[in-house]
Amino acid sequence: MSNIAADVMVDELQAARRALRIAVVTETYPPEVNGVSLTIARVVEGLRERGHDLQLIRPRQQAGDRADSGERFHELLLRGLPIPRYPHLKMGLPAKSTMARLWSLRRPDVVHIATEGPLGWSALQAAHKLKLPVTSDFRTNFDAYSRHYGVGWLRKPIMAYLRKFHNRTLATMVPTQDLCAKLVSSGFRHVQVVGRGVDTDRFSPAHRSQALRESWGAGPQTLVVACVGRLAPEKNLGCLLQAFAAIQARRADSRLLLVGDGPSRRELQAACPDASFAGLRNGEALSAHYASADLLLFPSITETFGNVTPEAMASGLPVLAYDYAAAAHLIRSGENGMLAPFDQTESFIASAVAMACNPGLAAMGQRARESMHGLGWDRIIGQVEALLRQALAQPLASASAVAAASTTTPAWP
Repeated sequence: MSNIAADVMVDELQAARRALRIAVVTETYPPEVNGVSLTIARVVEGLRERGHDLQLIRPRQQAGDRADSGERFHELLLRGLPIPRYPHLKMGLPAKSTMARLWSLRRPDVVHIATEGPLGWSALQAAHKLKLPVTSDFRTNFDAYSRHYGVGWLRKPIMAYLRKFHNRTLATMVPTQDLCAKLVSSGFRHVQVVGRGVDTDRFSPAHRSQALRESWGAGPQTLVVACVGRLAPEKNLGCLLQAFAAIQARRADSRLLLVGDGPSRRELQAACPDASFAGLRNGEALSAHYASADLLLFPSITETFGNVTPEAMASGLPVLAYDYAAAAHLIRSGENGMLAPFDQTESFIASAVAMACNPGLAAMGQRARESMHGLGWDRIIGQVEALLRQALAQPLASASAVAAASTTTPAWP
């Protein structure tokens, strides 16, 4: 190879590997506690660790919040409104002009939009105005949620909005192949599967605490059945209560632990006054709550992924979940957990009882833990980085065609 050719190859490799200026727009972020916020934070952290410059744009969560900044990181906090039924969560407000001015002064290489609310839609408009490449995430099953809040008639317009939104981006990242196929069949384009990782140091059986178990009224032989997540209608918690009642009929010395908060908490406390309600937990406290239980029941039927599943498995818990989303890919039924046919309540209850009465339950939990090794975040961050570079590498004409694919502004439902 000539010296000239070698120099060209080196230049191309350096260009491909150079640090990117990435603007991330999201309407949820820690200290808000939910699967979307925590996953986005892990991606932002991972991209920073790879040397990229990150600009994070999100709603201000509390009146006294101050924007963070540091090496390769700058945060912009904008106005937001509380989400109905979730006053601790904020929804962003339209801010197209603000982002257009910001990005005109300091132009990012690529814009990544993590949520599809009013702030996300404004970011999409601003990026297209400035001819910036845009990627997006599909993380929340809005169309399924609509059925649980008495507005099932909104399902079609919500799906139409989401399709229009994501089809104006160069790549839509989804966590599973099943969801990818579903979206493609519904007319979504440029859909890419990017999995999720799990921190096996943070979530580990090593965090088990007998003192914590005692605070729940659990002795060494007590079966602690946990459920982690929002206490809300879309989480199908009626199924959880039925399953636990069936377990308790066979194993009287059983305790129910619910970790999380939400609009259904008061109703659940009235229906199951003997249960332990831990409220929202994060960090080391969340790790200890997982590891100090014995079995996790996850009856939700509205997940796009379900971070709870790998977190519980890494913590050494056997998990019972419906056969879809993360569970379908991570659980080998009967070996490291159990799968029930999707939305089949009777089957879920029967499987819960079978697991609770299984003398090999602890060994199943050990196998769950072992199966999470090798699912760290570094590989996932690499996939995200590759898709951002791919979007940046697309010709401007291609990006403009995506932007012009739909000129009608959809109404945010």
